[in-house]
Parts: sequence; C-alpha cells; structure tokens
Amino acid sequence: MLKAKVQELMNEPGCATNRAKSDADKKKGCSGKALAPGAAAGGCAFDGAKIALQPITDVVHLVHGPLACEGNSWDSRNSASSGPTLYRRGFTTDLGELDIIHGGERKLFRAIRDAAERFRPPAVFVYQTCVTALIGDDVEAVCREASRRFGLPVIPVNAPGFAGSKNLGNRLGGEALFEHVIGTAEPEDPSGPTDILIYGEYNVAGELWQVRPLLERLGIRVRACITGDSRYREIASAHRAGAAIMLCSQAMITLARKMHERWGIPYVEGSFYGIQDTSDTLRAIARLLVEQGADPELPTRADALIAAEERRAWARLDRMAPGLAGRKVLLYTGGVKSWSVVSALQEMGMEVIGTSVRKSTDGDKARIKALMGEEANMFGQIPAKDMYAMFAEGKADIMLSGGRTQFVALKSLTPWLDINQERHHAYAGYDGMVELVRQIGRALDNPVWAEVRRPVPWDEQGWPPRPGEE
Repeated sequence: MLKAKVQELMNEPGCATNRAKSDADKKKGCSGKALAPGAAAGGCAFDGAKIALQPITDVVHLVHGPLACEGNSWDSRNSASSGPTLYRRGFTTDLGELDIIHGGERKLFRAIRDAAERFRPPAVFVYQTCVTALIGDDVEAVCREASRRFGLPVIPVNAPGFAGSKNLGNRLGGEALFEHVIGTAEPEDPSGPTDILIYGEYNVAGELWQVRPLLERLGIRVRACITGDSRYREIASAHRAGAAIMLCSQAMITLARKMHERWGIPYVEGSFYGIQDTSDTLRAIARLLVEQGADPELPTRADALIAAEERRAWARLDRMAPGLAGRKVLLYTGGVKSWSVVSALQEMGMEVIGTSVRKSTDGDKARIKALMGEEANMFGQIPAKDMYAMFAEGKADIMLSGGRTQFVALKSLTPWLDINQERHHAYAGYDGMVELVRQIGRALDNPVWAEVRRPVPWDEQGWPPRPGEE
C-alpha cells in the first residue's frame, strides 16, 4: 500500500512540471535526484510528515518507533499556537530490542489508550517509522481498533523514513488528512461566501498572525489553516470552505488538487513574503472569491487596503533602505523561500549573489530565473570550505540560512540571519517585511563585527617574538 501511495504522489497530475516528465524522471521526485531510502540529510519522509502535521495544536502526536525518532523530530519547527499546547508534548512508544523482536502493536495500543485517558484529545495521530514498518507492525489496524474502543479518531500516518524525501513526507501527511480527517465533521457555524483555506502555512514564529488580520479586514475568514495554529475540528470541517490559497506548492499540491476534485474548492498559488508578493496574493484571493460568488466589490476593497498598507510599510522601510541598498546576500535555504525571499530582498535594493535550490521544484527554479535573470546563480549543496572561501573573499555581506550553516559564516566573521523554520521572528506580510529588513540591518550593523575584525593585539605587537628578541 505504501509503495502504491508513493508512486501516486510521484505522478502528481496537478503539477505542470511533473506532467512533462518521463516515467523514469517522475520516480526521482521533485528534486531531480533518485530517492535514497533512509537518507535523513535534509529530512526523511517521517520528518516531513511530522513537520506538516505537528502544528495541529490540540491533538496527540504519537510516534511509533525508537525514542530517537521522536527526539530528532520533536519541536523542530517553531510553530506558534494561540491556544492549546498539547502539540508541544512529545509522545512515543519508545520501542526497545525486545519490542522489535516480538512486535510493537500491543505497546502501541496501550500508548494510545494512555494518551486518550490522560489528555482527552479530540484525536490521536500515530506516525509509522522505519523500524516499525520493517518489522511489519500493522499500524492502521491498531488505529482502527483503538478508535472503536476509545471513541475518538486515531489517525495513522504511514510515512516511514525510508519511503523517501522530506517533501514526500509532507505529501504523505496531507494524504493522511485527506483520507482520515477532512470531511468527517461539519462546522459549528454556517459557511460564508468568503471562507477560505490556507495550504502550506505552518505559523512559524507567528507568521499566520501577520496575514490573518489582513484577510479579516477584507471580510475573508480563514476556515482552516493547514496546518498552522489549527485545531482538529477546523481541519475536519475544511471541506466547507469556498476557495483556497496555496503557499507551499511543493508540500501541498496533491491535497489542493484532491480537495478541488472531491469538494470543488478552487485554489490559487501565492506568497506572503515581500510587499509586492503580498499585494499580488491578496488581489488573487479577492478575484478568486468573486468568481465563486462573493461581493463584486471585494477586489476594490482589496486595492484600497493594499494601497494603505503599502504606504505604511514603505514609510518605515524608506528609513532603513539606504543602509541596505547594494549589500550582497547569499540565500542558502530551499523550497518556496528560494524565490519568495529573493523578491523581498530585491525590493530593498539588495543584491542576491546566489540562492540555494535544495528541495526546490522546477517551478521554484523558474521563478528564481524570472527574478534574477537567466544567469541566476543557483546551487544545491555548497561544501563548507567553499562557502568559507566565498565569505573570506568578501563575495557576500551577509548570509540568510538555517542554523546548520551559521557557523561557517560566523567563523569567517560574516553576519548571519536565521531564515528557516527554527527562527523566532515572523517575516510574512507587510509587517513581516519590515521586520525582515530590521533584522538584516541589525545583523549587518552589529558593532561586534568591527571588534572581531580588528587585528588581535599579538599580531599588532609582533607576538610571539622571534628567537633572540625575548
């Protein structure tokens, strides 16, 4: 069953790039490289599924496998919650050697029972891992029986790490929602003509809270965010929304397509990074809702809101821009941020000398070329020594990346700013753009760089002394 599901996801008809590929290329996935079973560099399928689903804040996320699987994946994304905090607790069956020999199904059943009785969650999500898939534990059967016995949904997430990449795991997480959650409940209040879904927003550092107020000012209600700051019942009743916006096509294209096919929910793709992209996305949502029967004046109201927000944002940004214009940035991330953040930086007059395309689709790469030109410097993995040499030669004034590469920049005395999922600053929407620029400016102008770049005293004084000069 897992093999068939993986093959289905690798033949995604909703992706124009995928439709143009040969059968052999489709098996390689979106990265263009053959999948390496068990490879965890950059995230395995289990990690991708956990990341995609853990922002559902009021449920139990139970990892069926050795302790290390939960330890390595717990709280790896700084997704904020406006209410429940149950998702912050780590739950695992903690399989040992004897469990692996005799099977872990009984232990899994007891763990579900314990979580259900102690925390009374609206649902329990159970994650399959490499070890339990290899020993043949029937997680789906255990989940069905536990759901019947304890009277609550127990959702199997069949995404063992060896199935493939992190991106594949994102999609497998979406499949679990589509097959077991969405459509199983009705909303507590009636749906309106401006109810929407948001796909691929995980409320990292509270970014959803920078976007939702803009939509609310236009009378647009977010019926469910999949999955940032979400509740189980919101996602279970997500099929009653009238339209959707997809922010991370790489992770959620399959779910968006299937929601359109089964429940007729159309979607547009957009980004809330950068002023222009935010404005374009708001206009696209307004047009889509009018096509679905919303107030024809909605685009006009959207234009008025955009004009006011842009004026307010640029009034603040103009004070910061002179210190950033012409500064050179190395963007070492991947996925949707490989192009959406480029647009935001260029708006401030900064020069992006290169952007990583790790975990980026062909569509992401096409957007990069549209922003940076056909000669855009796109790269995958940069060896640490080559990256160090780049900074030492002054080719970049600052690096924006994840935490794993920060030490290369810091060792070369180059400013660094966290742009990945562990960050603690929100960069979405108009206010997010202002915050991004503020943080870049603070990193570049931090007085510590002038101090650490000064010659050390012993170099200035000729220390250590040559023989005979003591």
